[in-house]
Amino acid sequence: MLKSFHTVGTTEAGCDEAGRGCLAGPVFAAAVILPPGYQNSSLDDSKKLSALRREQLRKVVEREALAFGIGVVDEKEIDAINILNASFLAMHRALSQLKIRPGHLIIDGNRFKTYGDVAHTCVVKGDGKYASIAAASILAKTYRDEFMGRLHQEYPVYGWIRNKGYPTQSHRKALMEHGPSPYHRRSFRLLKDQMELDFS
Repeated sequence: MLKSFHTVGTTEAGCDEAGRGCLAGPVFAAAVILPPGYQNSSLDDSKKLSALRREQLRKVVEREALAFGIGVVDEKEIDAINILNASFLAMHRALSQLKIRPGHLIIDGNRFKTYGDVAHTCVVKGDGKYASIAAASILAKTYRDEFMGRLHQEYPVYGWIRNKGYPTQSHRKALMEHGPSPYHRRSFRLLKDQMELDFS
């Protein structure tokens, strides 16, 4: 059973991102505020859950959370500010969507850029430790996967419906054969030999 970080008397929001290691598409982030003492034995790190279970839990989180927000930073912004800053920006955008102002943030990972005057704590592998971060990881992952499914309809040759933009062997093979799409991150090393790609 995952726990609350529980800063006594303070509304806590968990934050996580999805898509940081992808070659294509945006990075998504979610922020979630759960009710005090909230418990759900099914919540876990989204990477440990099946796609079906994630979708089921997405509905539960959206129904039972006190507030949640989704933030998106697209591939052009990622190329302009780098993926680390883009991840922070996506989290900030998710936090700005919350209808309740949190008093404390718990962030999955080891780094974060301060959001206004709200105190935060970074927790490595926090999505497997704290319920609100796990809930955020589920929302970020499912919203991004849904978005990549729509992009797949536009550019099916890259197999995004399956790989979601991650650097799988089949994704790299499609890049070799077809070159990059407008949704690929030009600042990323798309292939071992970047000179093999035509960005024109």
